[in-house]
Amino acid sequence: MKNKIYLLAGLILLGIGIYLSITFLGEEKKAESNQSIVAFGDSLTYGYGDETEEGYIGRLQTKLDRTFPEKNYTITNHGVYGFKSSDVLQQMLKPEVAQDIKNADMFIVYIGTNDLLKSNGGDLYPLHHEKLVEAKDIYEDKLNGILETVETANSDAPVILLGLYNPYPDGDQIEKYIDHWNNSIRKKAEEDKNITYISTNELFKGKNKKQYFADSLHPNGKGYEMIADRIMEGFSF
Repeated sequence: MKNKIYLLAGLILLGIGIYLSITFLGEEKKAESNQSIVAFGDSLTYGYGDETEEGYIGRLQTKLDRTFPEKNYTITNHGVYGFKSSDVLQQMLKPEVAQDIKNADMFIVYIGTNDLLKSNGGDLYPLHHEKLVEAKDIYEDKLNGILETVETANSDAPVILLGLYNPYPDGDQIEKYIDHWNNSIRKKAEEDKNITYISTNELFKGKNKKQYFADSLHPNGKGYEMIADRIMEGFSF
């Protein structure tokens, strides 16, 4: 009788052990599949102009969920309307944002449009060469600060760095400045193996602006969809 009791107790303990092992391994595997993405930027990252209020971030989230159902991607969007690179750098000093940076598995940085626009007086007509050249130097310094901040806090996390686009693709003079700024952004990405540069400037060339823009600057849902698609194409998640 005692042998039967011992055998039963042993089986129960074995079952509990197997259950705990399976549960622990399952939770561990689930935790490993969690991927936290933290995005920084201005109104373009915020998603201004999208009638669904998703922007490229919300649309990217949907695409990741559909493409990688075995993973759990979560995107925290810190994009703020009107932000320049200096504003993002200040934002990163906030304790809750700093914690997000520390915990992130990867980053998206899409900033610079307001640096260019505001330095030129708020629009792109007419162009003020001296102001734009000076603003570019300041922008490069702030962008370096942003990338150094995330790398210092989280050196293993890859960064998706998006280039700027010309909202007036027919403006040849504007295009020269957009290319100049993008060359600096691309060069910064080439200096760090953890940074992937993704171009957006060619997305809207040859497109009917009324179909892809909500106003003179911001894309509509179709425009943001193209940006999300470009990120999926340009980065190996």
